[in-house]
Amino acid sequence: MKKNLNKFTPLDYGIAVLMIFVVIVTLYPFLNVLAISLNDAVDTAKGGLHILPRKFTLINYKDIFSNNDQLLRAFINSVLRTVVGTVLGVFCTCIMAYVLSRRDFIFRKQVSTMLVLTMYVSGGLIPGYILIRNLGLINHFAVYIIPGLLSAFNVIVIRSFIDGLPDALEESAKMDGANDFVIFSKIIMPLCVPAIATVALFIAVGQWNSWFDTYLYARSNTSLTTLQYELMKILDNASSQNAGAVNNVALEQMNQTNKTTPESLKMAITIIATVPILAVYPFLQKYFVSGLTLGAVKN
Repeated sequence: MKKNLNKFTPLDYGIAVLMIFVVIVTLYPFLNVLAISLNDAVDTAKGGLHILPRKFTLINYKDIFSNNDQLLRAFINSVLRTVVGTVLGVFCTCIMAYVLSRRDFIFRKQVSTMLVLTMYVSGGLIPGYILIRNLGLINHFAVYIIPGLLSAFNVIVIRSFIDGLPDALEESAKMDGANDFVIFSKIIMPLCVPAIATVALFIAVGQWNSWFDTYLYARSNTSLTTLQYELMKILDNASSQNAGAVNNVALEQMNQTNKTTPESLKMAITIIATVPILAVYPFLQKYFVSGLTLGAVKN
């Protein structure tokens, strides 16, 4: 039932003002980044730019896409690793979570303990590289998929959700003759959609934003380059050029010649890397909160 405007209390108005303030604080950094990416780089260096560009230009984006022939291939690779990695990661995570939720699994406690330990103890970068090399994954597309198939945190999220489901569902299915595969695919998975959507978002964001694995394991194979890695190289090259300027006059002359600065390129790169995830998030947002909380409380 809607409240009459006359029945709003000072507390209601205070909460409304607070929420508006939170929205402004949340949106301002993104709008500022967008304004800088669409503004003339030399003008941006003068400061005072907020949420609207003073001198609108697309030169920052043109510079990123025109100076790198690998961007299209890198974009395709990033999309492929995100889609394949998310699908396989969610599938493996759901299977592991279901197994660990089974009370008749005799090694349930031991496996759960080992899984949680991986959240606190890591073998390190060098042992990890040696393992990847011995598995033959160097310069192979599978290096983007196999190492990230399972995450202890994601398994715990889905397992907690499954533990919160009524036991009567599984018992009634068994009485009807359903085996574990039928229970998992026909009953458990459809009920875990909020948790699965949450985990899928975690995995997809991680896959899309990852570039360090490309740097470590696939940088010598240009056909496996990813968007984030190529954008990182563009920013690194721009920063190196500006680092060569010995004084402010040289820096200003170089900026006038190149029409871009590391700061403007950084903001444009941030927008390019963020927009695809922002386009996907609204479709998963309704599941996000419920997926993290519903499995945390049991009746």
